Amino acid sequence: MSLQTMLWGGFAVLITVMFILDLGVFNRKSHEISFREALAWTLVWVGLAMGFNIGILHFLGTTKALEFLTGYLIEESLSVDNLFVFIMIFSYFHVSRAHQPKILKWGIIGALVLRAVFIFLGIELFERFHWMVYLFGGLLIFTGIRMALGGEEKIEPEKNLVVRIVRKFVPVTKRMYGDNFFIRRNGVLAATPLMLALLVVESSDVIFAIDSIPAILAVTRDPFIVYTSNVFAIMGLRSLFYLLSNVMEMFVYLKLGVSFILAFVGVKMLISSVYQFPIFFSLGMIVGVLSISVITSIAIGNKRKARH
Repeated sequence: MSLQTMLWGGFAVLITVMFILDLGVFNRKSHEISFREALAWTLVWVGLAMGFNIGILHFLGTTKALEFLTGYLIEESLSVDNLFVFIMIFSYFHVSRAHQPKILKWGIIGALVLRAVFIFLGIELFERFHWMVYLFGGLLIFTGIRMALGGEEKIEPEKNLVVRIVRKFVPVTKRMYGDNFFIRRNGVLAATPLMLALLVVESSDVIFAIDSIPAILAVTRDPFIVYTSNVFAIMGLRSLFYLLSNVMEMFVYLKLGVSFILAFVGVKMLISSVYQFPIFFSLGMIVGVLSISVITSIAIGNKRKARH
């Protein structure tokens, strides 16, 4: 058995066990997740990611370990920015905090499958068509600039293509029925608003992946590093959502920092044929930008509170 096969096997076993424990045992029933519970699970997933990275360092060396850490931080920073979107989706559909975990759980399952498809498709495209590097590099720069200059994001679920298709072929109830995605009404299967919220979350992840996958592929094209860093970031997303949902307004400059990171990796892609940024430089840039964004947001937020 090759080392790569053993690493994939170990990763699969670890994620499967943790997936069952997190989403199938401790959080099997719908309930409102407390700050303490969210903090505990966030620390668990971050700790597992860092422990896994130590394993990569041991078996694959320093460069692969740095690539994993860089990819993980990119995905995590984009995920935090995407939490704003989840908050707006839940608000639009009036999803209670007790029922939000179920949507996020199934959203995570869908994201794991979608990311696998996008990652291996992206790697294949890059290997076959070198010009795709420039296309995605330009896309990341455009997205970064648009994110930096754009105003508040607007969520319009009724215009969502998937939601419109479901509404056309499946009856949709006007109110929630507990945490059920579907109910039977007069013998007819009908979807609930909770199902529509899940569909919007899943379709939003497709858009997120268009940004995040090329960004990580700018760091490495090793499918093992790209996918594992993505999975660890995604698996911790649900607990991170509840940890930060009440203080998201504090991070007013995080979006600006994320936009800079996207533009940076876009430039990195565009000039990759001429110059390769050292992985230490890329990691330092991402950590530095995120740190400045968070510290500046908190400092300015505290000054505003002091004035009031």
